Amino acid sequence: MSDKIKILEQKTNEAKLGGGKDKIEAQHKKSKLTAHERIHFLLDEGSFEEIGMLVTHRSKNFGLDKQQFLGDGVITGYGTIHGRLVYVFAQDFTVMGGSLAEAHAEKICKIMDMAMKNGAPVIGLNDSGGARIQEGVVSLGGYADIFYRNTLASGVIPQISAIMGPCAGGAVYSPALTDFIMMVENTSYMFVTGPNVVKTVTHEEVNSEELGGASTHASKSGVTHFTYANEIACIEGIKKLLSYIPQNCEEITLPTEYNTEADELRPMLNNIIPENANQPYDIREVINNVADSDSFFEVHKDYAENIVVGFARLTGKSIGIVANQPAFLAGVLDINSSKKGARFVRFCDCFNIPLLVFEDVPGFLPGTDQEWNAIITNGAKLLYAFSEATVPRITVITRKAYGGAYDVMNSKHIGADMNFAWPTAEIAVMGAKGAAEIIFKKEIQEAKNPNEKWKEKEQEYANLFANPYEAASRGYVDEVIKPEKTRIKLIRAFKMLENKVDKLPKKKHGNIPL
Repeated sequence: MSDKIKILEQKTNEAKLGGGKDKIEAQHKKSKLTAHERIHFLLDEGSFEEIGMLVTHRSKNFGLDKQQFLGDGVITGYGTIHGRLVYVFAQDFTVMGGSLAEAHAEKICKIMDMAMKNGAPVIGLNDSGGARIQEGVVSLGGYADIFYRNTLASGVIPQISAIMGPCAGGAVYSPALTDFIMMVENTSYMFVTGPNVVKTVTHEEVNSEELGGASTHASKSGVTHFTYANEIACIEGIKKLLSYIPQNCEEITLPTEYNTEADELRPMLNNIIPENANQPYDIREVINNVADSDSFFEVHKDYAENIVVGFARLTGKSIGIVANQPAFLAGVLDINSSKKGARFVRFCDCFNIPLLVFEDVPGFLPGTDQEWNAIITNGAKLLYAFSEATVPRITVITRKAYGGAYDVMNSKHIGADMNFAWPTAEIAVMGAKGAAEIIFKKEIQEAKNPNEKWKEKEQEYANLFANPYEAASRGYVDEVIKPEKTRIKLIRAFKMLENKVDKLPKKKHGNIPL
């Protein structure tokens, strides 16, 4: 028996070495952790249980029969994070560049299936050179098997992808199908075709970092939701994200402790809106004053900065926040901000996270670039996402709510449960200046002093519509509140909505304007 135990120990030690000490050293020289080290820092101490440690590939082509590594380049299993069950796979770049093939993919699929059956998140730590070319079409089949499971799991369990090295070609589509993507600056990249192919086809000179690095995808494409300076920070980011979301679509996020005797008035909010309606302010100041202290966790921070989205807590309970940002492009809605907002709204609705909307929007961004690139369809994505959401939804109009953007930003008309407005709110088809020019065009032209007449009519329109009271008189706004009482009102309203039940018409699924 002792001899057999020695064989087991020998195989276990061999598996933990991955591609060998030289490959591990090479990984460290690139400022990258090994797959085992990543899992060690991610999961609670001693909680990891590995599945498939002794799996090997079954291919004999191109000398692969002489390159057998236990685990086949991916570590899979389960464990806990802050005591909550999670499933994890970590690609091992020290083994054949972390390349994916038949056995490698089967291991990932196995834990994805287990995660679905047991209702727990899946975390993928990606670090792979792509498909194992020597195995041919079975490598492609392995990717497709994973993609299919990503799609089935979407909206059922949270799926998080951390890109901790190369992720190219077909490999990028699995992360793209998951809920959140995290990247590490300077050591990770994602692209469908690499710099060499780009140069051959389009004659563009570009390196991997410029083409698909963390900063590129965080600010330009919006592919990644979070970027971190190093892998440890990225791993801590995963843990923090998980604290705001439930285990699956049937549960709600567990609340954190909160002092219910705290003073909930926020007098500083009374002075946050500038006297000049065209002057910007940072909506994050509003968010941070309304949410629990230091609880706001922003998503997609560097992309489409005219809208701010992220998670926060209100009396210890997780909520999702969507807010126009007057400090960037005056807070207008455009193609990118609409997509960003819609994606976040749909995630929150999938996982029973109530939505809070702060609205200060002058409308949709005009211009040929926006129209030719389908602002109509993309703006409709945000409209669709809010309209479809059945979680508790509350809107606070802080200042401007103009035109179709008023409708889109979680208005009463598309199913918002409670709509509050500050006294500074302006709810109208458009700004008073433009409205006066259209409505009173003839009077202004015929006046002795057109400019003076214009200002007079502008003020007349403003008095009538550039306030929250016309909307409140029709019930489109439930209450006009003092800014300092916003947090109190939201705490009570979300408490009232805790047991909300809202069902959509029976259907296979809607046809969101993709």
